[in-house]
Amino acid sequence: MEPDDLSALKRSRLFSGIGKEEIESMLTCLSAEKQSYKKGEYVLHFGDSVSAVGVVTSGSVDVIQEDYWGNRNLVAEILPGQTFAESYACAENVPLGVSVQAAQDAEVLLMNLQGLLTTCSSACAFHARLIRNLVSLLASKNLLMNEKLTYLTQRSTREKLLAYLSSESMRLHAPDFSIPFNRQQLADYLSVDRSAMSNELSKMQKEGVLEYRKNHFLLRQL
Repeated sequence: MEPDDLSALKRSRLFSGIGKEEIESMLTCLSAEKQSYKKGEYVLHFGDSVSAVGVVTSGSVDVIQEDYWGNRNLVAEILPGQTFAESYACAENVPLGVSVQAAQDAEVLLMNLQGLLTTCSSACAFHARLIRNLVSLLASKNLLMNEKLTYLTQRSTREKLLAYLSSESMRLHAPDFSIPFNRQQLADYLSVDRSAMSNELSKMQKEGVLEYRKNHFLLRQL
């Protein structure tokens, strides 16, 4: 295993508390396979049958929802050390309801979860720990999706923006902070039109509600 790959896996919550030697042993148990993708290339398509969880080891990928007309909704950006498709890999015979696309040139390690959800023939000492990590990871992602629903259920673009920015400020315990999205990604994440969102941000800056530069924001007291 290359050093960069191991570094990304050690940052992953899936392998939290598991040492280098154990990780390398587990990758054999999980039939791990490394794949490379160019920017814009699809890692997984809507409707695919999935049995493997993916861990990004370099670059990044986007989890997206697309409709019949090509409109996109950004579900999540997956960075090195982060995972995707774990819920679908755990659910039998459930087709993928999203697509995964390389946001930039990326390398991904795909691991078959059947080796995790069944008794390990090699009797891995850290098998139970990996299962606990997986359950914790699934629970955390479920909570994040519920949080996103609170933004999407707001009626207006302004309300969606304020709900998201307020949440980020409170999470980081600071009125000024940076978000992980550019303008288009933020619009996709909140399911709003980019131009309308940019206009709303400009209005709120003029009104003294907030200040922003690129992806850095400063919230003002209303």
